[in-house]
Amino acid sequence: MTFSIARSVDDALAALAAGARPIAGGTDLVVGSRQEKIAFPQSLVAIDRVAALAHIEVGPDTTRIGSCVTHATLMTRNIVHDHFTALADAAALVGSPATRNIGTIGGNVMNGSPAMDTGAPLVVLGAKAELTTTAGSRTVPLDELWVSPGKTSAAANELCTALIVPNRPASSGSSYVRLQYRRAMEIAVVGAAAAVSLEGDEVSSIRVALTAVAPTIIEVTGLAELAGQHSDDLLDAVQAAASEQAIPISDLRASDRYRRHTIGVMARRSTNAAIRRARGEVIDVPVNRALGIGAAS
Repeated sequence: MTFSIARSVDDALAALAAGARPIAGGTDLVVGSRQEKIAFPQSLVAIDRVAALAHIEVGPDTTRIGSCVTHATLMTRNIVHDHFTALADAAALVGSPATRNIGTIGGNVMNGSPAMDTGAPLVVLGAKAELTTTAGSRTVPLDELWVSPGKTSAAANELCTALIVPNRPASSGSSYVRLQYRRAMEIAVVGAAAAVSLEGDEVSSIRVALTAVAPTIIEVTGLAELAGQHSDDLLDAVQAAASEQAIPISDLRASDRYRRHTIGVMARRSTNAAIRRARGEVIDVPVNRALGIGAAS
């Protein structure tokens, strides 16, 4: 195999055009190849030293999160922690401290796992992936990027250079929770993210997305009509819709029946936490530990 180190985005794009696969933290690639779930690429280009990919840039309408921003940065950077809190919740649950310090948002997104923790938060926050080649860039909604487990619609020569996230309006809140059997080095049995905005004390908009209950991360549909409902009625409706729209499988970790039930519970809890945050209540990151959700200490 061949291995090169990119020092700039242009270096990385040239390597991809020549057939290399990008690697940053490598946390999924190394594990997957050891378990023989994926073939180890014949050519790799390291992109973790490309400074331009590791910045978070706040613009007037959107925030640009470079694809090599680590989970450790996402869970601690003020702009993410304060305004895109669901993403901080998710990043804080990824792997171990070692994993969070080298694993990247771009790697998580481009691996396309339906159990990824950052996926549902990015969906409810309205994020798009910026894909770049030597010919230019395009942005892709995440529901068009993820096509099946571990597969994306990106071309082989396209590099994910950033996630573009719309800035949140005032009186907004978001949250991500997951059901887990262990407190560390775990993947979601099920997970749910919610993002809400308020007008006065009433919910004016709501989005909910689900983790590990379909071939890709899915967004719950039909929630727009819930705007203005009282909290208990809204939470009941979110719970019912999430359970109904989930299409889980049975495996060694959980049955489809168990997942269908618990995804409704997780969606309800995530929505409730998002509403509380939108109203100004401080709930520490990650929500799982702040509210005692999932495995005990």
